[in-house]
Amino acid sequence: MSKIYAQNFSVKAELIASNIENIVNEEKQALKKAVEAVNVELDKGNINKTQADEQKLKLAETSAAAIEKRVAAEEAKLTELVKQKVDGKISEKSVSPGEVLISIIKNNPPKRNDTIERSEKRTTSQFIYAFGVNNLMTKERLAHSDFRYMGSHFFEWGMTYNTRILKDNNLLHLTYGFSVMYNSLRATDNRYFVENGNKTGLQEAGIHLKDTRFKNVNLVVPMYLEFDFSGNQIKDDKPFFKTHKSARFGLGGFAGVNLKTKQTLKFDDEFGNSVVQKTKGDFNVNDFVYGVGAYVGYKETSLYIKYDLNPLFRNNTADQNNISLGLRFDLN
Repeated sequence: MSKIYAQNFSVKAELIASNIENIVNEEKQALKKAVEAVNVELDKGNINKTQADEQKLKLAETSAAAIEKRVAAEEAKLTELVKQKVDGKISEKSVSPGEVLISIIKNNPPKRNDTIERSEKRTTSQFIYAFGVNNLMTKERLAHSDFRYMGSHFFEWGMTYNTRILKDNNLLHLTYGFSVMYNSLRATDNRYFVENGNKTGLQEAGIHLKDTRFKNVNLVVPMYLEFDFSGNQIKDDKPFFKTHKSARFGLGGFAGVNLKTKQTLKFDDEFGNSVVQKTKGDFNVNDFVYGVGAYVGYKETSLYIKYDLNPLFRNNTADQNNISLGLRFDLN
């Protein structure tokens, strides 16, 4: 890159953003190839369905960790860039649009016919990431919750396939794949979850708790009917389809299994030492989970809500169902 680009804040920031997008795309494609290789082994009968699902989960976890590590490095560059701008070490010397285009092409050369080839495919894939607030609906009511509204969170990541339903119309799509959901709850009033036989409830701690977190990890298969208003185009007398370029919304649901339940308590012991106590167990949590969800947004970003139709705990007198609200990103 020439000196003029190195001294321009907006160009360098744009290049960092482009690098982050390329990282996600590279890791997504690598994950897709690895998953396809597992499917080949499954079709050959070398492994069974359970083994295939376990391998896919490990591959997805490895991919997510790689994305997090590589993106963190780019975010560190951006933080340093902003610091230099504040300190006045980077000038605002203007450059022409042509120079910016040359800079981007030099750092990120386009793949030949990539856009056209993708537009002609009936099925494409996306890496999804979602996060937001989480809570429990008790007797179908959310008011006066036993859990912190802003302190309880959810995270979700996974891979989906997006299939255009109609051959010559771009409106209706079916999305499906797999996701790992992390639903966390932080109880109010210095309480934590305790198993009492086949029931699980909140109990006040005998000591001051600095923090509590009750986390469930679920592996689910989501399926949504998506309405995409990106529209159709004609190019070289052929229909040209794009996705995630305009407003869209999806309605559907998910079903899966609980992978892990863990409770974390943080407190100071009688000697003033900071203690972190982690307990993995059953906690009478349902082994299976299923629910409904919806999202509405523009391009790759959506407002996202999901609700578990089955209660969190198997045998409690009052049903408590998980509900989450946040942002969702579908990255092509």
